[in-house]
Amino acid sequence: MPELQIDKAGFLLDGQPFRFLSGGLHYFRVHPDQWRDRLRKARLMGLNTVETYVPWNLHQPRPDRFVLDGGLDLPRFLELAAAEGLYVLLRPGPYICAEWEGGGLPSWLLTEPDIRLRSRDPRFLAAVDDFFDRLLTPLRPHLASRGGPVLAVQVENEYGAYGDDTAYLEHIADSLRRCGVDVPLFTCDQPVDLERGSLPGVLATANFGSRSARHLADLRAQRPEGPLMTTEFWLGWFDRWGARHVVRDPDDAARELDEALAAGASVNLYMFHGGTNFGFTNGANDKHTYRPTVTSYDYDAPLDEAGDPTPKYTAFRDAIAKHAPLPAGPVPAPGAKLTVPTVALTESAGLLPCADALAEPVDSRRPLTMEELEQDFGFVLYETTLPLRGPALLEIEHVRDRAQVFVDGQPVGVLERENHEHALAFTAPRAGSVLSILVENQGRVNYGQGIHDRKGLLGTVLVDGVAPTAWTNRPLPLTALEAVPFSATTSTPVGPAFHRGTFEVTEPADTFLHLDGWTKGNAWVNGFPLGRYWSRGPQRSLYVPAPVLRSGTNELVVLELHAGPRARTVDFRATPDLGPTEE
Repeated sequence: MPELQIDKAGFLLDGQPFRFLSGGLHYFRVHPDQWRDRLRKARLMGLNTVETYVPWNLHQPRPDRFVLDGGLDLPRFLELAAAEGLYVLLRPGPYICAEWEGGGLPSWLLTEPDIRLRSRDPRFLAAVDDFFDRLLTPLRPHLASRGGPVLAVQVENEYGAYGDDTAYLEHIADSLRRCGVDVPLFTCDQPVDLERGSLPGVLATANFGSRSARHLADLRAQRPEGPLMTTEFWLGWFDRWGARHVVRDPDDAARELDEALAAGASVNLYMFHGGTNFGFTNGANDKHTYRPTVTSYDYDAPLDEAGDPTPKYTAFRDAIAKHAPLPAGPVPAPGAKLTVPTVALTESAGLLPCADALAEPVDSRRPLTMEELEQDFGFVLYETTLPLRGPALLEIEHVRDRAQVFVDGQPVGVLERENHEHALAFTAPRAGSVLSILVENQGRVNYGQGIHDRKGLLGTVLVDGVAPTAWTNRPLPLTALEAVPFSATTSTPVGPAFHRGTFEVTEPADTFLHLDGWTKGNAWVNGFPLGRYWSRGPQRSLYVPAPVLRSGTNELVVLELHAGPRARTVDFRATPDLGPTEE
């Protein structure tokens, strides 16, 4: 069985000098039927290891429920990595950042109004210990000490950018050990945060994407002995709605990689293959202004979102070849792609009229948060009755994150957290009009103190200075759409609506859904949640993995929150559109 050791000079594997040539590959961002393909391409680029985070919020969606199958079958992913001859760096958090919803922390933690995440708050530590026990018990056979591929396990994640409580880190490390982790542990931080986030007796690694020699020298100055390692060598970046698609010159990134390898460092590429924030799983940042992340996690990586090698794949392969032998064989060819033009969505159903079919109403004296409704993702529909007709002013203390406002089903405006909007004027046509507020969780904040990010309508809600005291709350996670009462129609419903159509496929292959003329919403193919689209860009297409398609008739459902094109058609094309670029 392989044994990783850390000595004064560096890593040893079974007593021989070893260097990590690793790449990030998040199993939860890739369809499980495509794991084997992505792992094979990692090995063919010259990598000997893959790295993955573990999303606590998906594995433990409720305190009493744990999921470790299907797209979350981490043991199978580890087995496939081992079969491909790859080792694994495991990063179980509990916090992972990763531009992932809430940094991977489950939303149910936030039902405690004063909980302190990533701290020694006993409630948080008890939840972490329970998560580690549920996760790591079935993973023990996959540790290198037991013949598996997992060579090392990370303690927390970039904690130095958040806090400096060494006792908290010690608890996380002790919890990992109590759960049977007997392989080396490591921490990772940006160089400026290294001391705050490190732990005595645990390997400290640095994260950076440029000035490799300088950052490695800084790491060596702080750690005179032991391996040099960058756990996140940033070779691209993520995108946010309303900005440009971020790319990085392949040759520039390859030069930095060569420089790090020439210095003798171990490197984990972040990301080797980014994948996709399917469904509602994207995170957000909030540095005084809320900025949600897009659906694609292409990351300008060596493998693009569809798993095809990019110019960066070849450039990195050439850089690695200077320092380690490459596997035999050429660069893998791009996969087959599918084109289906002009798919008509001929059936529709308004969201507000069918809300009762989608969710049981919950009555309350004030709007309830998503967390109080035991809801992780999606929307909440809030409704109350207006006592008087005429002009009115709606004031909401905290909109989390985007509220569409309706009076008797007619749209009267939108309030966006991103734009710091809190008030909206409208006119009630009659006494007894229904005020409806559809609130979208656009992604919980995944970085910094903003991770305490509860969703829905928070704080005081006033209409003409008075707080309504009779509300109906309908949680709409949209995990299943079978109850939507579709009907054939040539007219477009007012307000948010579901639209459905079918299309024929002879042989399934990867493709990209293009929604030209549509405004904002979500899409599903055969019930699989592709993610969010938004005309503000930069992303203007959604990746459709081949395994979600089937030979014959396929179903597409689009939830359009505003107004789609009059013809209500979409295209499936062979190429993506991630928007105008920014280097």
